[in-house]
Amino acid sequence: MLTIHADSRGLALAVEGERIAAAGPLEELAGAYPHARVRTWPGILTPGLVNLHGTELLEEAYHPDPREADELGTEPLTGDALASLALDDARWGASARRGVQRMLAHGTVAAACEPLANRAVRDAVRRTGLVLAGRSRRPAGVPSLDPFAAGVPVEFAPPRDRGSAARFAVFDVRDEAELAERGAGTCVATVLAGRLVYRRR
Repeated sequence: MLTIHADSRGLALAVEGERIAAAGPLEELAGAYPHARVRTWPGILTPGLVNLHGTELLEEAYHPDPREADELGTEPLTGDALASLALDDARWGASARRGVQRMLAHGTVAAACEPLANRAVRDAVRRTGLVLAGRSRRPAGVPSLDPFAAGVPVEFAPPRDRGSAARFAVFDVRDEAELAERGAGTCVATVLAGRLVYRRR
């Protein structure tokens, strides 16, 4: 089924399957696809974000289960706190899945990584559909689920043109300047391979 995603500015994308069928003003796309389902989102529709610290956040950090919050807190654990957990494959895989979900909640559709060495992490991430982009060296900055808080230039996925993969996000801000100021925690929706994989409740 074809779905049109539109933002507060009236900009829209028509998505069919995993691909973008068309991009343009909502009024124009609604006329071209009169039987499409229309989702209207608050804020601005942008290409999804690329988190440059994929290895650090997925393979070198543990994302606590909400049931562990009293003991471990809610932030990713690294360094000595991570080493003290002595994780098995099941916990590594579960952590990676939670890490990806938290990335998606920040509008991230791709993570830059060295090849993931932990098979449990690699398999868990592959099943989520998050795009893994290669990198030749570790980036500067502080690893963060919010790319705007990492202290490095923010990268977006390729532009959303007709026929390209449907990977984008919607942020509840007025424009790109406010997005840069308030960060990716303003994400209200993330679409990956044409699927709505995150929606703020």
